[in-house]
Amino acid sequence: MTRGTGKGTREMATMFVRHTVEDYGKWRSTYDAVDSSRTALGVTAQSVYQAAENPNDLTVTHDFASLEAAKAFAGSHELHEAMGAAGVVGAPTIWFTSRI
Repeated sequence: MTRGTGKGTREMATMFVRHTVEDYGKWRSTYDAVDSSRTALGVTAQSVYQAAENPNDLTVTHDFASLEAAKAFAGSHELHEAMGAAGVVGAPTIWFTSRI
């Protein structure tokens, strides 16, 4: 892990995605089915969280070796296709963080 203090450093990054889904069970089945695709696209770890009051309000984290890999994944056709198949409602909120 490189700590980000200078230009051009490559840091581990986490992508956060928050979205609402039509049905958590359907979403989870689709999410689990594309695990090998996530790995091929650079995801090194992931976590899924449900809002306490709404099981269809999800926040998902994906870890990557670099911010560049995280941004490439966010823009990938595979991700957008999977979100549609999983029943994501509306546009997700996506943000990136760097581990320091």
